[in-house]
Formats: sequence, C-alpha cells, structure tokens
Amino acid sequence: MGIYNYRELDIWKKGMTICEKVYFLTASFPSHEQYGVISQLRRAAVSVPANIAEGFGRKSNGDFKRFLNIATGSLLEVETHIELSRRLHYCADVEAANLFEETNHLGKMMTRFTQKIPNTKY
Repeated sequence: MGIYNYRELDIWKKGMTICEKVYFLTASFPSHEQYGVISQLRRAAVSVPANIAEGFGRKSNGDFKRFLNIATGSLLEVETHIELSRRLHYCADVEAANLFEETNHLGKMMTRFTQKIPNTKY
C-alpha cells in the first residue's frame, strides 16, 4: 500500500516536531529579536515540512525531489540560525546541541527518502 497523504511521511512528522521545538525555544528569546532571528528561525523551520507537503502535492517525482531539496536548504538555514542563537547566548549550548541532533537526523532521513524516489511519475 502506498502513501496517500503527506501527513503519513516520517520526514514530514519529524519536520513538524522540529518546528514545535523551534517555536518553544524562541519563545524565550529577547523581544528585540521578534523581527530578527526569531522570525527568521521560525519561518525557516516551518518551511521544511511545508515544502515536503507542497512537493508531495505536485504529483510528479521530479517536482517532489525539487521541493525536498528546498526543504533541505531550509533545514540548513534552521541550523545556521540555531548556531547564531547559541553564539548570541539566546539559548543554551545543550538546547542547540539537541536541535542540531534532530536536524542532522532529519537531513539524513530526507536524503535517504529522496534517493528512493524513482525518476518516473507516481
């Protein structure tokens, strides 16, 4: 049986979990960063599962792979914003390390998933 809804994808679920954690983490950031790192980090985090969902909805393997690549780029953007937040002491090293572990795991999951998508339409 195939997957009929993007919500069934483990990569989408993991992306959503990372989004939640980013929102909880940034809730404690300084208010002067509301339109800076908070906004950028949240938007990048949301972009990961959103692009997975959008790519799935395109009904073409080529488009799906392209959107998974965009999601991967957004995931790296999340990591960059987390590192900046750590360097600015907006979050503890351990919080950043935990998120890095999750983003790294999701990146590997997305790479494996993308490699399994055939070059034909589904």
